[in-house]
Amino acid sequence: MQKKKGSLLRPFFGVGLFLLLASQAFAQEKIHIEISGVGAQQIPIIVTGFSGEESAKERPSAIIKADLERSGVFRIIDTTTVLAEDAVVNYDDLQTKGAAALADGSVKRAVAAGRYEVRYSLHDMAKKQKISSLSMAASEKSLRLSAHKIADDIYEKLTGFKGIFSTRIAYITRSGREYRLEVADADGENRQVALRSNEPIISPSWSPDGTKVAYVSFEAKKPVVYIQNLVTRQRTVIANYKGNNSAPSWSPDGSRLAVALSRDGLTQVYIVNANGQGLRRLTKSNSINTEPQFSPDGQSIYFTSDRSGAPQIYKTGINGDRVSRVTFSGGYNISPRISPDGKHLAYVSRRGGGFQLYLLDLVNGQEQRLSGTTKDESPSFSPNGQYIMYATQAGRRKLLSIVSIDGRVKQQISLQAGDIREPSWGPFMK
Repeated sequence: MQKKKGSLLRPFFGVGLFLLLASQAFAQEKIHIEISGVGAQQIPIIVTGFSGEESAKERPSAIIKADLERSGVFRIIDTTTVLAEDAVVNYDDLQTKGAAALADGSVKRAVAAGRYEVRYSLHDMAKKQKISSLSMAASEKSLRLSAHKIADDIYEKLTGFKGIFSTRIAYITRSGREYRLEVADADGENRQVALRSNEPIISPSWSPDGTKVAYVSFEAKKPVVYIQNLVTRQRTVIANYKGNNSAPSWSPDGSRLAVALSRDGLTQVYIVNANGQGLRRLTKSNSINTEPQFSPDGQSIYFTSDRSGAPQIYKTGINGDRVSRVTFSGGYNISPRISPDGKHLAYVSRRGGGFQLYLLDLVNGQEQRLSGTTKDESPSFSPNGQYIMYATQAGRRKLLSIVSIDGRVKQQISLQAGDIREPSWGPFMK
């Protein structure tokens, strides 16, 4: 019976042997990003070349433009202009070119070798004034991060939402028999390998402070939950009980994780401290309860259960009380993910034989299908709540997709060789 009921939910993939733990830069296959669709209203912006950036290994202005274009929110007005740092901005002339905003800046080589000072200003054409500016010290390696932070500032000042270009993503790649847990910038650059294995790795989940990733590895001939510290490389076993240990999800304060364990028979939701101690069972029913997710306030858990006869999404209080069903449309709904503001639920629904990404407005109950593919899984919200990353398949290739919560802007992220899946979008970094 356990085996039959377990087949209703996400299957496990086997067992494995741990090979190598590493944190070195990984530079084999190139990540490829395709963008389609734009926002309902695009903001026309001029991003000038930064004076002095030709002396740097990478040009911040090009990175900023690429970030803004990927968002689908901005329309870049082409220009070859490079403004001097003390130049007077001709607002009237720029308005005639259709610009609503102008971003300019400079890169100055510091006295110390390989060090730079990056400055930028943002101007509002309608207000005819500077509305933001930043100055940052950067090394050769951190120039990209400086550019991402500038793009974040532009996005926030002009949309009201925090930018996510300086955040990171985690995901699983597979090439041949090798599985890798990788971490990269939100644009796919600066890839690093946190774990290599000849056996499956699944379910990566970022800690709220962005320094750790919890995941499930099959190296011990069974699924075991680990936490990997990305700074110290220390790895901690969080759940290694009899049966399956799976689906780790962090509490908002980073002190606990929700996990799904079958130690007592049918898979149930448990809560455990981030050091692996203090295990406490949350759900108690004669059904499978799995894929737990903390609400943003930490007072509730969303989870998948087949207690109604087929998988649906439920919600319970942090003490296992007040259980209520959340999804009612569609006969098979799994993989709940809650938006950072707690207003939206993303999940995968099986309808018409396909698995597709849906978004439920928890305030008004309206549901929207966000994908056009039919093999979707593992949704993950961006930390500003405006985008969802998920795994899907196009032809025979497994890839990642990003879609805005209104469904208008779409991106596909793929590898030239190998598959990429199980995404988790990291938090804002302090």
